[in-house]
Amino acid sequence: MKKSFIVSVMVSQGLFLLFLPVFIQLFAYLHPMVLLVVWACMTLLVTYGVYAIRKDEIFLSYQIFLALVGIYTIGLLVLLFFRPSEQQYGSINLIPFTTIFFYFSGAVSPLVAFYNLAANLGLFVPYGLWGRRKERTVLQMILLSTLTICFIELTQHLTRRGSLDIDDLLLNVVGVLLGYFLYPLFNKVIHIT
Repeated sequence: MKKSFIVSVMVSQGLFLLFLPVFIQLFAYLHPMVLLVVWACMTLLVTYGVYAIRKDEIFLSYQIFLALVGIYTIGLLVLLFFRPSEQQYGSINLIPFTTIFFYFSGAVSPLVAFYNLAANLGLFVPYGLWGRRKERTVLQMILLSTLTICFIELTQHLTRRGSLDIDDLLLNVVGVLLGYFLYPLFNKVIHIT
């Protein structure tokens, strides 16, 4: 396990430093917390990959897992509510797939489109992992995530810290479900005891 940890730290941090100039340029218009999220995601994915390849395992207590989800939630709330002030917020889109199709239309840079779609999916995956660990049903996860994300979308709109967009809701709920269904794969390497 010690060797897997050292290899994963070296590879993940090396890759992050290699791509840091690209990340800084890509995310310059966003909150600096995005770099921290990208670093954490890259570190976790590489660590998972190294442990999976080496057929090694990580054991986490449920309390540590909850603490990590709590810290992650605080970071996510910062990303969602403390956005750059030079951007305009307050638009409303209640027609499903309008924003998603806009990103695929070529009207924006492919990197911006990828970032927005991937972020709306990926940022909510940990909550699906949590729900599966808590033995919630798919229906419970859909209802819980829909209500929570609706509250977030409305709060962002009312506080002018984001736009009210049905596509954000759809992508976020799909992200939760993605985490829910990926839990068995996650559990092959990371065991929450």
